[in-house]
Amino acid sequence: MRKILFLIILLLTSISTKAGVTIEAKVDKYQMYIGEQAHLVISVISNKDANVVFPAFHPQQMIVDGVEYLNSSDIQTESINEDEIKYSKSYTITSFDGKLYYLPPFTVKVNGKEVKSTSLALKVLEVELDTTRMDFFYGPKDVQDNPFSWSEWGELFWLSFIMLVLVGLDYFLYIWIRDRKPIRIRIKIVKKLLPHQKAMKEIEAIREGKLTIAEDTKEYYTKLTDTLRKYIQERYGFNALEMTSSEIISRLVEADSNSLEELRNLFQTADLVKFAKYSTPINENDMNLVNAIDFINSTKVENQPMEEVVKPQLTEKEIQSNRTRLVLQILLTSVSLLCLTILIYVICNLYLLLY
Repeated sequence: MRKILFLIILLLTSISTKAGVTIEAKVDKYQMYIGEQAHLVISVISNKDANVVFPAFHPQQMIVDGVEYLNSSDIQTESINEDEIKYSKSYTITSFDGKLYYLPPFTVKVNGKEVKSTSLALKVLEVELDTTRMDFFYGPKDVQDNPFSWSEWGELFWLSFIMLVLVGLDYFLYIWIRDRKPIRIRIKIVKKLLPHQKAMKEIEAIREGKLTIAEDTKEYYTKLTDTLRKYIQERYGFNALEMTSSEIISRLVEADSNSLEELRNLFQTADLVKFAKYSTPINENDMNLVNAIDFINSTKVENQPMEEVVKPQLTEKEIQSNRTRLVLQILLTSVSLLCLTILIYVICNLYLLLY
């Protein structure tokens, strides 16, 4: 009966009107348990141009003894009709003492004039405790450590183990690469003699040694014709060392070479000396030497590069060794990056677990 009477009073007194201004105060719940929060809403209906000032409280201020103000919302507006607007503001309140509270009227200033709402009631309920069974109530607990959970640490453990294995592999690869230097190709640029220069150098050697080999005419003509054959091979590009004298002369005729008559006589004399044991006088030997020099001078080509690039070729085994080294270097870099990634991941997750 007491509760019903309380609700009737609230319904009859929650709205107040003054001079065309309607003010309303209500709470979203008229009873609550200790520590709960309720929302007190004050609404004012006035004209559009009205200056409405709602009550102001500071945090933890007591609206009445036992009812504490927490915070409030911004003013909300709602159009009622062409001339009137509804202004509303919500206040959050709480209480920690169980009893029935009387909330006095709230004052709102509208265009400088004070307008009071009706009073309200708020009932705060206490939690019923069974004091006859105090043995079921326990005192406060101390701070406890979280129990060890393998599910939280297992992933980090195995990742750390894998990282250590990869670090060992990385170290092994580093030692292997360090101890096996790459096989490098060193390109050399050497000065070379032109075909006629080499031939003249050899003829000069034959001339200087003619006194010692004068009695051995066969050796003399063998050296002389071999020198000419090498020169012809380098100068004209055919394998004169494996050709007969007549074949060489035929090829030179095709190349439009000059001074071939003297060269033909030289080769014929050389063939007679080497194969028919023909004996020549010393002056004929000198004449053939001069003919050889004349042939070289008349057919030489001087506008040729004097330097030659010597680039040694690697063996198949050396090429395969370089390829293996390159693959291992790529593997070393990849494993190092993977180890670094795992390390960063483990450190970040350890920080989250410990802190």
